[in-house]
Amino acid sequence: MHANKPLGEFLRSHRLRLEPERFGIRRAGTRRTPGLRREEVAERAGISTEWYVKLEQGRAAGPSGPTIAALGRALGLDELEMQHQRGLASGAALPAFAPESVPDALRRMVDQYPGPAYITGERWDILAFNTAADALFAFGRCAHDERNILVYMLGEDARAVFGAGWLREAKRIVALFRPAYDRRRGDPAFEALVERLHGAHPAFGDWWRDHRIDTPVVRTKALHPGGAGACVHYDLASFQWVDHPALRLALYTPQA
Repeated sequence: MHANKPLGEFLRSHRLRLEPERFGIRRAGTRRTPGLRREEVAERAGISTEWYVKLEQGRAAGPSGPTIAALGRALGLDELEMQHQRGLASGAALPAFAPESVPDALRRMVDQYPGPAYITGERWDILAFNTAADALFAFGRCAHDERNILVYMLGEDARAVFGAGWLREAKRIVALFRPAYDRRRGDPAFEALVERLHGAHPAFGDWWRDHRIDTPVVRTKALHPGGAGACVHYDLASFQWVDHPALRLALYTPQA
């Protein structure tokens, strides 16, 4: 069996953020670390502390489905987190990442959409955008190798566009990207991106170690077009392209 460090990091990050009182555990004595202790998680999951420690330290792999489910319950994971944990536990290998191309039909749809629209790939590279998206986000000012949603979000243009909501949105974008990275962990293209992000903003490392995950939903964003305009509220929806699942279409509709 091969070690599984991604699963171990995920388990540890969730264990450390839990409040003992949530699980009826009294804070007797001095707890030197936040969250639950390893032995407390192991007991709740019905496994040995030694086995849990090996899982968390990435020195073991291949936990059974029932064990993964028990760990999820022990850590109080929601359904999205449980699904992500199962994916990490499987350790399925993927072929090397290759940059995507945008089908002509999808590119025409983006060009003709009246509001801001853009397409991203599996690594969240910005593959195509229309003039309305350029007017809103100023993607055209980005060098070609900077046309990536995460790189953009940690830059000055995004801070101006998102205004007071920038910090919350930047942390959410990192959480949305985390599952894609975990599926591709070890791939040079993804590792290079994450290394670059560590140097882009001093708080990124803390957000990354927190290992939070999120999922796209229809939501409203308050944005400042071009970074200088008055605040405009947009409804954002994103769609996975059926014929090319790695491609995602983002559509921004200004509210009346």
